[in-house]
Amino acid sequence: MHKFTVCTFAALFAHIGLASSPAFAASECPATGTLSDWGVNSTGYFAVASGGSCQFPVRIAGEMLSSKIATKPAHGTLMKLNVTTYVYTAKAGYKGPDSFAVAATGKGPTGHGTSIITMNATVQ
Repeated sequence: MHKFTVCTFAALFAHIGLASSPAFAASECPATGTLSDWGVNSTGYFAVASGGSCQFPVRIAGEMLSSKIATKPAHGTLMKLNVTTYVYTAKAGYKGPDSFAVAATGKGPTGHGTSIITMNATVQ
């Protein structure tokens, strides 16, 4: 496992570049946490404005076979745009903690399996 400081959520999952989706214009969320491989769970942290949205491209080195929302946020919404990209939107007027989890299954050069990626938000 590797530690990282401020980066995009995409870096939580990959040693390689970022993805973006033209389907949703939200910017990527800056995040902190632990970088993991397929079959290893990860936790990350980010901040977002109340009522704000940000995009999370999920990228783990190798091939992503599937992904799904494992735990929905309590104070916002999480929308799956495609197998690798999610958008979190904080509830307007809410300020405080929120969290969600994505289950991603794939295989890569050093591992395979399902990773549960839990993200903890601070809604400001």
